[in-house]
This record gives sequence, structure tokens and C-alpha cells, in this order.
Amino acid sequence: MVSESDLESALDLVRAGAAGPVAGVFGPDSLTWRIDREAIIFLGAGRALLLQLAHPWVAAAIAEHSTTFADPIGRFRRTFDIVFAMVFGSLDRALLASRQLHRRHTMIVGAMPDTVGPFAAGSRYCANDIPSLRWVHATLVESALVAHDLVLPQLAADERQRYWTESRLFGALFGLTGDDLAADWTDFAAYTAAMAQSDTLTVSPAAREIATQIFAGARPWLRPPRWYRALTASLLPEQLRAGFGLELDTRDMSAADNALRWIRRVYPKLPNRLRYASPYQEAQARLRGELQPDWMTRGLNRLWIGRPQMDQRGKG
Repeated sequence: MVSESDLESALDLVRAGAAGPVAGVFGPDSLTWRIDREAIIFLGAGRALLLQLAHPWVAAAIAEHSTTFADPIGRFRRTFDIVFAMVFGSLDRALLASRQLHRRHTMIVGAMPDTVGPFAAGSRYCANDIPSLRWVHATLVESALVAHDLVLPQLAADERQRYWTESRLFGALFGLTGDDLAADWTDFAAYTAAMAQSDTLTVSPAAREIATQIFAGARPWLRPPRWYRALTASLLPEQLRAGFGLELDTRDMSAADNALRWIRRVYPKLPNRLRYASPYQEAQARLRGELQPDWMTRGLNRLWIGRPQMDQRGKG
């Protein structure tokens, strides 16, 4: 488990490798900024969520401790608030987000209600458990790249390695050390492939119920469109797709294919103000020395993270 002292040791490494106090952990020359600024990475959000839910500990924690059902939009915004603060915030803001996430996770502990896969009923879970954190980190890193490569030119082999090197620094914000993470992109790809085939990822009844609530939705106005559900399902390993009950017929695949064709044609032509996520726009304003982002960025921030400004100059 990642203790508070473990986290602080990891954050020392973050400070040592950071781009700078204003530029933050990664900075404008990083591949992390280049990929995560793209609004198109939202195409991978459903995939990342389902892969996380496929880990029985994660599913149990969300089922027992999350407000996903009562406040799905709020959960979406809180998640992006933390992740975008880590990626695009100033160094102080990124460290603060890391500590906030760790403190939140310390309260998420419990026991498995049923036996699922290799996890026995009554076995304890904790959100700061290293294997769980490693898997959640992996789903965020890989799904962002999967979504990027669906629409934009794929990264070359050396760029993937550089992206993974930066992602190890991202992992340190979760309290993960170099020993907890794959050494290079090849090892990381092997880890995700092995996880996809292992019984560690087993869709529990709780995971399936959460997925059904989100993708079928009791609230029709929150229901993702058919093409997005189909695309998400198509990006999952077959056994997990079956576990979640996400069947794909010809109409589903046709809807996903048509949407992707349209997105690939239109998205690269969008103006940067619409194409790039507003926390990235705020980061650029910060680098220009502006005290706050402009009205458009503040308005879009409310959609992404639920408040007008990501970086409140808070000290970590």
C-alpha cells in the first residue's frame, strides 16, 4: 500500500523531473501535453472506466464509496479535475492534486462482498493498494493513446517510449515508484496484454451494474449515444465485452464506423480553442503570465472540471 511517506518520497522524484514551477510536471514540450490536450481523448474515457471496473477491487470500491449513481456528472468532473491538475497544473497545483487524491483514497477501504475471480469474499481492498493504482494508472495512460491514435497520426516507436517515460512520472503522482511500473513501453504493453488475459480482470455483478447504469442509464438525457457505446465496446478485450454484456451487432458497428469517419474528417480542422481541452488553454495562459484564463476558457472549464479555474495558485 502507498503510505503518506511513500507518496512524499515519490513527489520528491516528481519535483526533480518536473519541467518547472510554472510549466508544471510535464510542460509544453512534452508528449503528455501533446496527447492529453486533445479533446478527442474523451473517446477513450468509457474504455478506461470499464477496464478499471473490470478489476474487482476497483469495482467494489466504486460500488460502496462512490457517488457515481447519484451524481455521475460530478464524478466525471472530479476525476478530470484531478487528472488535468496533475497534467496541466503548475507544479504546486499538481502536487496538491496528488495529495488530495491520496487522502481521498485512504478513506476507501472495505471487504469484498463476494468471491470474484481470484479475490475471495471478505478479502480487504484499499484504493491506495499498489496493484490497483498500477492498473488504474495503466488504463488512463493507454486509453488516452488509443483514443489519440484512432483519429490522429499514430506515435512512432521512439515517441511511445518517450510517452511512457513521462507516464512513469505521472505514476509517481499516484505514489508509484520506478519498481512498481514497467521499465519501458515494451514491458508496459506486455503488462496490459497479460492483465487483459488474466483472471485478475473479472467482471463482477457490481461492475456490470455500474456499467449498465452509466451506458444504459436511468436518466435518458445522460445516456451516451449508440455510436459511443459501440465504439467503447469494440475497444475492449472480447472476454470483458462479454462480461459487461456489451453485444455488438452490425448496426452498432456501422454507427461506430460512421461516427469515426466523420470525426476523422472534421476534428483535425477544428480551431485550437475548440479542439484542445480548456485546462490546456489555461496552462498556456499561465505560461504567458496571465493571472486567470479568459472568459471562454473559464466557461469550458466549468464543463470539464466543474469550476472556472483549475490552478488557484494553491501551495502543495
